[in-house]
Amino acid sequence: MNTASALKSEGLHYLGMRDDIARRIAAGDLKPGDKLPSERRLQDEVGVARGTIRAGLFQLEAEGVIYRRDRSGWYVSPPPVVYDPTRWEGFMSYVEAQGRNPTTETISADLVVADPLLAEVFSRPAGSPLYMIRRRRYVDSRAVLVERIVVDAALAPDLLRFSFDKSLTSILKSEYGLSVARNQVSMQPCALTGYEAEALRLKPGLPGLAVQRISYDAQGRVVEYDHEHWRHDAVRISVDIRVR
Repeated sequence: MNTASALKSEGLHYLGMRDDIARRIAAGDLKPGDKLPSERRLQDEVGVARGTIRAGLFQLEAEGVIYRRDRSGWYVSPPPVVYDPTRWEGFMSYVEAQGRNPTTETISADLVVADPLLAEVFSRPAGSPLYMIRRRRYVDSRAVLVERIVVDAALAPDLLRFSFDKSLTSILKSEYGLSVARNQVSMQPCALTGYEAEALRLKPGLPGLAVQRISYDAQGRVVEYDHEHWRHDAVRISVDIRVR
């Protein structure tokens, strides 16, 4: 068999393996959360090179059909969380309302000074104190997003005394009387690379969703400046708005 024919044959095997796994998932033979056979077992079943098996698995991962756990293997992706980014509703609240189990891990929480960009966002002089909080959020024990939240220290003095593994929204409401009257939201597809891919334990370059939100109170003050990076298979955006 010449080189071109060999490559074509491997490609057909890769597509056949991908289609077979997708068909088993669609039929319910493999359910959300189920573990797939090992790469070695798939290789024995299909009889193709390990690289071809991985190409098929990576394709299914890019489609959001399966996902990989470090040192554990491949699993069928669970249903995505329905997310309305225009609402100032805590992650814990809306995930629990969908019958899922949310948890939060604080990566860092620091007092920083406003650079020119943050100074413009918060309408504060450059060098003003701000709090920067980085967190990793989980749904049913799977890391689904990493976020960076910036809060004006003048509106929430001594904020760092609290644990941010719980709801920051609740802390701002109950401890500082801060509530949001308006959200300015932008979203765009992205490739998860660098810090975001590492924090979510993903292969760099997989698709994701980047969400930027600026939350204002009734006086027009910025309460939060939030950057979220979601894994693409974990979220479905749903916004209910009135048409003007």
